[in-house]
Amino acid sequence: MAHQCVLLNSTNTLSHGNSPSTLEDVPLKRRPPTPDETPAKRPCLTRPACHDGEAGSNGDAENFIKSNAHRHTIFSLLQTSSRRPPSSSSRIILPSRLILQSFVSSHRSDGFKCSSLADDTFVTPPYACAFSYGAKRCGTPLLAVATEEGSVSVLDTSKRREWDFEPQRTTFQPHENGIFDVKWSLDDSMLATASGDKSTRISSVETQNLLQLLQTHTGSVKCIAWDPSHRDILSTGSRDGKVCVWDLRIASSRAGLGDGVPVLQPVITIHDAHGQMKSTSRRRKLTPLPRSVTSVLYTGTRSHALISSGSFDGILKLWDIRLPVPDDPKRQIKSPCASSPDDATTMNSPTCRPRGISSLCAGFGPTSGLLFALGADSRLYTYSSPSLMPVEAETHPNLRASFYVRLASSPCGRWLASGCSGKNGSSFLFDVSNAARLSASPHSRKSLAAAVELRGQTGEVGAVDWAYETLATCADDGTVRLWRPNYDVYQKCLSDPDAERWNWSWSQDAYPCER
Repeated sequence: MAHQCVLLNSTNTLSHGNSPSTLEDVPLKRRPPTPDETPAKRPCLTRPACHDGEAGSNGDAENFIKSNAHRHTIFSLLQTSSRRPPSSSSRIILPSRLILQSFVSSHRSDGFKCSSLADDTFVTPPYACAFSYGAKRCGTPLLAVATEEGSVSVLDTSKRREWDFEPQRTTFQPHENGIFDVKWSLDDSMLATASGDKSTRISSVETQNLLQLLQTHTGSVKCIAWDPSHRDILSTGSRDGKVCVWDLRIASSRAGLGDGVPVLQPVITIHDAHGQMKSTSRRRKLTPLPRSVTSVLYTGTRSHALISSGSFDGILKLWDIRLPVPDDPKRQIKSPCASSPDDATTMNSPTCRPRGISSLCAGFGPTSGLLFALGADSRLYTYSSPSLMPVEAETHPNLRASFYVRLASSPCGRWLASGCSGKNGSSFLFDVSNAARLSASPHSRKSLAAAVELRGQTGEVGAVDWAYETLATCADDGTVRLWRPNYDVYQKCLSDPDAERWNWSWSQDAYPCER
C-alpha cells in the first residue's frame, strides 16, 4: 500500500498515512558529525527519501510556486527603493535613461481631447493637470485637467486596448476664467483650483459642488499647495506678490455667494514675498508693481515650512508659517526664515541678468532633500533643500521655457518631466537619480544623464504630471496624451518608423544635458 509523505507545519517531520509519527521514528534531516570531523558553521541538510507514491511531488510544488510568484516590474522596484533614500550621497544609482527612451503613446488609446463648453469651438487648451494621490500609489489613475474656459475634467486614464471606448469622464465648471493650477486634497475628496478671476475654489470630487471660495488676492492666482501634514490647510501664490495660507476649518467672516457658498479669508498673508519692481518713473504717484509668485511648495524636510519662487530671479525663500508677527492683527509674516544665498540664474548668464523661476517641485526617495526648478532661461536648476543653495544647472538644446510651462517629479523620485513652449509639442524627461551625489560635489564637472525628448502633440506643452507607470502631458492643441514605457513597441517604432508613426508617438534621439 502506497503511503503519502506529509510535512507537518510546526516540526517539518514526516507523517505516514493519517497519523503523524513521533520524532524518534523519523530519520534525521541533519547528518550527525563523525568524531574525527570538524563541525561546520552551516551543516548540510539532507532530505529524507520519499516513498514511491510521492515521486515528482516536489517538482509540482516548485512549479506552482514559480507560477504564482509576484512579478516585480521595474517600477515596483523603483517605488520600493524610493522609500529608502540612499544613506550616503556617494552611492551611485544606475541610470535609467533607457527606460525613459521606451516611453510611447498610442494614437488610439492614449489620447484625450478637452471638449469646449462653447458652441463655436470644439476643443479648449488645457492649462493644468494633476494626478490623484491614489494614482501615484498604484491606485485608480484619475487625472484632473483644468482648461482655459474654467472647466475641470476628471479622466480615468487606466490602460485600455486599441479602439476601446473612452471611460466616462466627469466635467464641471468652477470658474468663468482660465484655471492656472489644480491640486487634489490629501484624501482625494476635494479639488482646489486657482484661476485668473483672482480666486481659489474648493470643489467636491464626488458631487462636483462648490464647497468654499477663497478670495483675497488682487491678481491672478498662479499656484496652489496642500499642506502634507493637514488636509484642511493649503497655500496659494498670486501675481499680486502675495502668499496666502488658508484653513478650511475657519468659519467664513463674509457673506457667501448667491448659492450659499462660504467665502474664506486667509489666516496668514505674506505681502511682497519676492519684493517689488523698482519704478523708473520720477512721478511719486506711481506705485511699484509686486513681483509675481510662480510656485509654492511644502517641504518634507521641515514641518510647517513653505518654499516659494518668483518671476524676477532664481532666489528661493523659505517661510515658517508658525511665526507670524504676534502684534500684527493681520497676521503678516515680514521676512523669510531663509533664502538662497546666490541667484542661480545669474551664474549661467553672460550678462549676469537674473531670470525668474516658472515651476518648482521636490524630490523623493533618491532625490529626497533636493528641489528642482525650471528657470525662465530654459535651464533645470537643482537646489539643496536645507540651505536653498543652488548646486547644479542642466538644460536641453530644444527646451524652451515660459511662465506657463510646468515641472513634475515622478513618484519614484528618479525622473523629472518638463513641458516646452515651442511649437513642436515636445516634452522632456530628465534622469535625476544621481542628482544627490552630484550635489554633494559642487566642484565636479559631471552632469546628469542624457535628457529624452517626447513628441506627440502640437503647440506649447505646459502642464505635465506623473502617476504610477504613466506620464500625462497637456498641449495647446486641446489634447491630453499619456505616455507609458513599452520597450518592445519602442524597438518596433525604431525599426519601421514610417509605418508606426500612424499608430504611435515615441521619444526622439536623446541628447546629453548641457550646462
